[in-house]
Amino acid sequence: MAPRHPPRLVVRSHDAGRERRTRLLIGAGWLASVALAAGLAWVLAPTHARHPGALAASPGQAPADVEELRQTVANLQRASQVADIATKELKKNLAERDEEISGLRTDLAFYSRLVGGNGQRDGLKIQGARVTAVAGMPNAWNLVVTLTQNARRGDTVKGDLKVAVEGIQGNKVTTLEGPALGQSAASTGVAFSFKYFQQVQASFTVPTGFKPTRLRFSASADGGDATTTTVAWADATRTDEVTDVQQQP
Repeated sequence: MAPRHPPRLVVRSHDAGRERRTRLLIGAGWLASVALAAGLAWVLAPTHARHPGALAASPGQAPADVEELRQTVANLQRASQVADIATKELKKNLAERDEEISGLRTDLAFYSRLVGGNGQRDGLKIQGARVTAVAGMPNAWNLVVTLTQNARRGDTVKGDLKVAVEGIQGNKVTTLEGPALGQSAASTGVAFSFKYFQQVQASFTVPTGFKPTRLRFSASADGGDATTTTVAWADATRTDEVTDVQQQP
């Protein structure tokens, strides 16, 4: 049997201060880790979680923002409506100015010829014609024809104006005049007498189903001066031009 050796004993000195410092360091490290974890959790948390008061203010703030947006949209809509009205009014004014300019040009041409602006001594002329429907009578029409002569002539012109209406009756081209227009068979036309210009007026009727296409006028003055002209029905019935000329007394 082998001999047994006595156990070895190690003698160490005990340092109580060092042991307390070690424990303090371990505790401080643990506290630091806890604080770091809490900080990270606070940073990563949603805003309303960090600031509970903000969540309480949100329900009141959202309706205010919505109302502000609604007011902005309403203001823009009103501005658009005002712009549309202004644009329509401008277009209307421009159309009226164009119509006025057209009328002034017509008057200028009329009076220029009347006073001999072209330097010529023109004779009897049919300046224009307008027809308007008689209210309550679909086949009856009122007629106004403007006759002129150059003012440099200085003589009174007298005569008669004859009217014929060309159009379509059924499938045939037809010309109506005299009795076919409701005039007397003995009528020689509409009498006129003027020195510078005159608007002669007349009325006529057309058969039911007759579609007028053109007016034909023949003016004959005493002494042999005569003129003829035609006016398209569409032009004679237009209402977008100035057509009234003061009638010669």
